[in-house]
Amino acid sequence: MKFFIDTANLAQIKEAEDMGILDGVTTNPSLMAKEGITGTDNILKHYVAICNLVAGDVSAEVIATDFEGMVKEGEALADLHEQIVVKLPMIKDGIKACKYFSDKGIKTNVTLVFSPGQALLAAKAGATYVSPFIGRLDDISTDGLNLIAEIRHIYDNYAFETQILAASVRHTMHIIDCAKLGADVMTGPLSSIEGLLKHPLTDSGLAKFLEDYKKGN
Repeated sequence: MKFFIDTANLAQIKEAEDMGILDGVTTNPSLMAKEGITGTDNILKHYVAICNLVAGDVSAEVIATDFEGMVKEGEALADLHEQIVVKLPMIKDGIKACKYFSDKGIKTNVTLVFSPGQALLAAKAGATYVSPFIGRLDDISTDGLNLIAEIRHIYDNYAFETQILAASVRHTMHIIDCAKLGADVMTGPLSSIEGLLKHPLTDSGLAKFLEDYKKGN
């Protein structure tokens, strides 16, 4: 399972990278705004800064909602750095743009996916990644993890190469459950990744080891 961090915060990205387990980064306009990054030039420079911090794919989202606009923005994003993945919305023109970029060998991430049918269309269009938002489904009392299972089943039926990128991951158990279901990638906050480190028996065991060491040294 690949681990992506969902943020535009360079310090958090570096912290995850320093752990040695980071495979990539996902961002979106909301995350950029959260870090106070505004204006096209500043946003583009920030994408490059992120690429310089990590070795893996970095999803950069288009703002346009029409085919021509997505193609123009996506090509500009792809030209920024070889690690850039063009992030497209799950709408008709987004699927058309996905096919366009796939035919050109440009990586894509179809985002805001909430149903198996949407995921199927994204795979048919050659998406590199598809991003089902499990946390947002949970928010409306719908089983987000079931969506991961359904997409996995469909993709396995037809050997689609599109990777399932579990998005809107809110906590550590989301990561564990997605790993059990066979999601290819998870993306979430640093806190959800660091939560995997924690167990009370690890803490108490280490404390005992150190206590015993001090007694004999």
